Amino acid sequence: MRHSVTRALAGALLAGCAFTALGVSAQAVEKKPLTHETLWMMKRVGAPITSPNGKWVLFSLVEPSYEQDKSVSDLWLVPTDGSAAPRRLTSTKGGENDPVWSPDSGSIAFAAKREGDEAEQIYVLDLAQGGEARRVTTVSTGASHPQWRPDGKAILFESRVFPGAADDEANKKIAAERKGRKYNVRTYEHFPVRYWNEWLDDRQPTVMVQGLEPGAVAKDILSGTAFAHTDGFGGMQGESSVSLSPIWSPDGGEIVFEATQARWNAAFAHVPYHLYRIPAAGGAAGGAEPREVTAAPGIYGHAAFSPDGKSLYFTYMPQNEEVYNLPRLSRVAWPAGGAATVVARDFDRQPAQYAVAPDSRTVYLLAEDGPAENLYSVPAEGGKPALVAQPKVGGYTALSLPKSGKLQLIAQYGSAVNPAEIVKIDPGAKDGEKGGHTNLTSIDTAVAAGIDWQPPRHFTFTSAKGRTIHSMIVLPPRFDPNKKYPLFVFIHGGAASNNPDQIGLRWNYHLLAASAGGTVILMTDYTGSTGFGEAFAQAIKLDPLKTPADEINQAADEAIKRFPFIDASRQCAGGASYGGHLTNWLEATTTRYRCLVSHAGEVDLLTQWGESDGIYNREINNGGPPWEGNAIWRDQSPITYAANWKTPMLMSIGERDYRVPLGNTLEAWAVLQHQHVPSRLLVWPDAWHWITKPEDSRHFYQEVGDWLAKYLKN
Repeated sequence: MRHSVTRALAGALLAGCAFTALGVSAQAVEKKPLTHETLWMMKRVGAPITSPNGKWVLFSLVEPSYEQDKSVSDLWLVPTDGSAAPRRLTSTKGGENDPVWSPDSGSIAFAAKREGDEAEQIYVLDLAQGGEARRVTTVSTGASHPQWRPDGKAILFESRVFPGAADDEANKKIAAERKGRKYNVRTYEHFPVRYWNEWLDDRQPTVMVQGLEPGAVAKDILSGTAFAHTDGFGGMQGESSVSLSPIWSPDGGEIVFEATQARWNAAFAHVPYHLYRIPAAGGAAGGAEPREVTAAPGIYGHAAFSPDGKSLYFTYMPQNEEVYNLPRLSRVAWPAGGAATVVARDFDRQPAQYAVAPDSRTVYLLAEDGPAENLYSVPAEGGKPALVAQPKVGGYTALSLPKSGKLQLIAQYGSAVNPAEIVKIDPGAKDGEKGGHTNLTSIDTAVAAGIDWQPPRHFTFTSAKGRTIHSMIVLPPRFDPNKKYPLFVFIHGGAASNNPDQIGLRWNYHLLAASAGGTVILMTDYTGSTGFGEAFAQAIKLDPLKTPADEINQAADEAIKRFPFIDASRQCAGGASYGGHLTNWLEATTTRYRCLVSHAGEVDLLTQWGESDGIYNREINNGGPPWEGNAIWRDQSPITYAANWKTPMLMSIGERDYRVPLGNTLEAWAVLQHQHVPSRLLVWPDAWHWITKPEDSRHFYQEVGDWLAKYLKN
């Protein structure tokens, strides 16, 4: 549990007190190794949401607990000029989702499930009048993702409704009929049938509009259209929900959303999406149907209008026979529409987030560059982005700008040794950095200051295939360069991902480094990783495991050569998801590691293709469906080399994981047991692809730590 002095320090900071106000200097506090308790109990600062007038920043703050029903999530407010400490806005048992400012900056709308609600509803909190938030929707199918109409007199929100239901009463009737069935069965005629951690049903997303005057009733503007009755209509499927990502047009007369009419393609082709526009009055009554805003099919995201209302911005990723494509920041003229033009040109990095300046002349964007995430600017009419701010360590993980007044760059900043906080970026030079920032919150800075941890050390090398490969190491607590430490090679998932210089809960670098009495952690951005250009990420096609694993082994050799404090005789490796795939490949192809740790890893490419929630992208990566005879399906499946398995392995899997289903882990477990390889199997009944429950997480780290200690001892 967190120490009482730490709680006091953090509370003092929240109250606006200085660190030394308690009579304790930072230098006098003994730094201690990171523990699971310290990591888990750190408060978690959400992304900033700047008020339209630029005076305030809204953010969520999670105060965690090992008892899940005692974890607290509330909304907080801090002035953008830093003149006051953050203050709490809400204090309820349930948290608030998708908060958004009213156009006049006087109110906040959010989704929440509060006492008496059978489903999530939309609430409005008037900041000027104060008091409790007012519920404005009573939709049986639930309400999420509110957006204010530009005049502030109505909201739109999303819901999931039953096919053919004309209104809320019809949805209630269908729900009651299904609840009253005496049998229980799922029935499908199309793929997909499940996603991440849930079985899919026939409910479909829709957009509803409701005025904010007393007695107003929500109106479904989409379900009655012929468009929504198209076989294959759907929204973008996320980890925990499906969304159309609707937004208002600048005049409030239309709504723009993203959708597909071919979701059943998923078994044999890409699922194409478009941006559409529909009158806000609804399509069914007036006979109007959604119209395409964009002609090119692909993946769209982050749609937003410029403050002057003359441009619609979005990210666009084409769909072709590549395993990965960079999303491009693009725009179309509004309301005329027409062909989209690329805004961020000659930019070989992925824009993670963007925001348009109040004068609509400049677009600011965040993009990953290796393990960092930097701030760039680009003219609104298009050009090559210019670097604005580049922290020495870590990066900016969220960005928010006001819609009027002077330019203010509000962001979320964090690193592997700096918990995320809300900051205000100064684009000028500061402390040797390109740009700098000032904290608006310091929620976890006192806790971080008491931990014995160091920023990652970075290095690159040239692989056997001539590619420049980035790696970084994390040192153990109480590090002594004159000692010898074992090496744990941690492998990131994806493969279209990387090792960020950020604090993580699922696989925390410094918590792993505290294992086995102190261990050096090595992380390598192998071929297929993002943040190093589009071609580097695409190069994994037709080579899903071999070359990335070779580069991981080469990185270990390079680290041992460069850092004399690494003991080459004591190495282990492990990872999750795609990192688990590569761990299983290491089991099949090398005996250099004393032990391995594989969570949610595939062992058979064919089994993974048949059981997973998505299959077509696997065909692209492996050169066609399995029955066409491409040797990759067998040659790069770890189970093909089962006779070679010798390395002790700890295996872990969530029973509700439909991305890398349980079958692959059971196959690998069967091989390990058949070959008499020392092994241990962890099956988490309540977990899906990730282990998210606090006590499950604590036990997982204990299991991993014990496994490493067993095999990395001197």
